[in-house]
Amino acid sequence: MSEVPIKQAAAGPTVVRFTARVVGRVQGVGFRDYVRTRGRRLGLVGTATNMPDGAVVVIAEGAAPACQNLARLLMTGHTPGWTDRVEVVWQRAQGDLADFRRK
Repeated sequence: MSEVPIKQAAAGPTVVRFTARVVGRVQGVGFRDYVRTRGRRLGLVGTATNMPDGAVVVIAEGAAPACQNLARLLMTGHTPGWTDRVEVVWQRAQGDLADFRRK
């Protein structure tokens, strides 16, 4: 996982976005609900979406420390099912997400 440089803005923490492709046994085991619950508790907005190939794609946006925390949770393996691989791409926040939803 590449770390996002965190710069404290005058108005608060930097807002970032990440997209994670999670591969493993992550469908049909409550993984998306877990991600949604954790994301909401961290104050993030985003989505957790099942993909046709069996992966789950997580898109999350919010304060950089909270996003980094969720990305770490995805990689620890302490999730429903199990993760074989997590590919994370960090981006600038886009502001186009509301709430945290599973798809």
